[in-house]
Amino acid sequence: MTSSLQRRRFGGGDLNGVLGLVVDNLSLLAFMASALVGIFGMPADIVFGRMFPGTALGVLVGNLAYTWMAHRLAARTGRSDVTAMPLGIDAPTTIGMALLVLGPAFAGYRHAGLDEMAAGEATWRLGMASLVVMGALKFVLSFFGAWVQRSVPRAGLLGSIAGIALMLIGFLPLVEVMRVPVVGFAGLGIVLYGLVAKRRLPFGVPGVLGAFLVSVLLYYGLGPAGLLGSGYDAPDHWQWRVGVPWPNLGFVQGMAATVPYLPLILPFGLLMVVGGINVTESARAAGDDYATRDILLVEALATLVAGVCGGVAQTTPYIGQPAYKAMGARTGYTLVTGLVIGLGGVLGYLSNLVELLPVAVLAPILVFVSISITTQAFEATPLRYAGAVVFSFFPAIARMLAIKLGDPTIVDPARFATLYADASHGIPAMAVIVILGNGFVITSMVWASFVVAMIDGHVRKAAGIVALGAVLTAFGLIHSVEPIGTVYLPWTLDATSQALVWPFVAAYGALAAVLFMLSLGQSSMSARA
Repeated sequence: MTSSLQRRRFGGGDLNGVLGLVVDNLSLLAFMASALVGIFGMPADIVFGRMFPGTALGVLVGNLAYTWMAHRLAARTGRSDVTAMPLGIDAPTTIGMALLVLGPAFAGYRHAGLDEMAAGEATWRLGMASLVVMGALKFVLSFFGAWVQRSVPRAGLLGSIAGIALMLIGFLPLVEVMRVPVVGFAGLGIVLYGLVAKRRLPFGVPGVLGAFLVSVLLYYGLGPAGLLGSGYDAPDHWQWRVGVPWPNLGFVQGMAATVPYLPLILPFGLLMVVGGINVTESARAAGDDYATRDILLVEALATLVAGVCGGVAQTTPYIGQPAYKAMGARTGYTLVTGLVIGLGGVLGYLSNLVELLPVAVLAPILVFVSISITTQAFEATPLRYAGAVVFSFFPAIARMLAIKLGDPTIVDPARFATLYADASHGIPAMAVIVILGNGFVITSMVWASFVVAMIDGHVRKAAGIVALGAVLTAFGLIHSVEPIGTVYLPWTLDATSQALVWPFVAAYGALAAVLFMLSLGQSSMSARA
């Protein structure tokens, strides 16, 4: 058995896994750089030389720990097919940190009179402090993860991450694929051929590698000839941006600046704990039984290390573990990915790769991960709960729409504010979309859980879950009426905001009351029977 384990530490499936996991991280680093440098004008040296190294170090630490955990599980069970839990930069909170915290903070520092470099360094310290706060919160909450996992039905856990997968990991990258369709769609087709249809590529080339090679050849073959139009950007000259992520006290200096952002930062940390619970359940459903607390503790440790060493984007176990398992990845892919990303942050080649590889080349693998996770939510859940799983997707759809509509390059912020406040025909549609999407992971779990309870005939339990939803709504933990999703004490809000909060709270309250009355009728019928 030992020799079998040795032989399978790295193979074609692991190569697929490395490419997929590296692509995941590169695509998010590319987004962060594009947002901070391209939209907000932050100095590239700050982003590539200060933020990237520490962020990449967190990925290295987390993947090394998960590799060790997978080897330990394989040794304990005597299995050679154990797949390590993938870890990387978190997508929703990285988008949120870039667009809602770091970018606006940089703009505020510039407005206050700081020059670009001083404003960039102040923003960097704020990002470090934010990660330390989130890491500390995740560490405390990690000890309660198993209890949550026992209390929430599998349809709620898997349905919530399937919604994330379908909308944020699947649809948003699909939009980027089709922005340069000649390149992206060809790559996506090869991914589907090799990994969904499970057909063999010529010479046994792994599906992800084949898609990557074809997309790169098309991009750099057609682009310079002008055949991709504005979809082609000539790469800059390669330059080494060496940055060693030494621990430093920048996070202490930035801690005071986090106070205005705590209502946003703390939910980011909470969402990652919920996500860590979900991915552990996802891996368990795929056959790899990891301890929930251990998964969450590693996640917290990696985030703390990243924050102390200069990172600004938190790490999280990825929800695609079953997808990597389906690729044939085992334990080698997390080790190699950690080294590639970690060393890339130190030596600076990550920034060059971010500039060299367009999103249309990187995105197809994310679409496959989305398909795999969404499929698993139905395969690993009894068929009678399929309606609950589908119902749990809607908050993620709203969140996807809110991300796009809140992008200042798509909708002018002044226009967004006008649409959000226009109550001439009831609650504004823009406000409904944003409110439904805020806290979407927890909302999805609540929605799926109460539907599952009704399906099982536990109507009074369903009423209790809905009543809990009313409490969470009142304080903005779900359905926050603030566009950026902050939590609050409802009685401190202005009249306009309260006019949005209380109808949503009342909606949950009314449904809870109706379900409770139905449960009484159900009890009386049971007694007569």
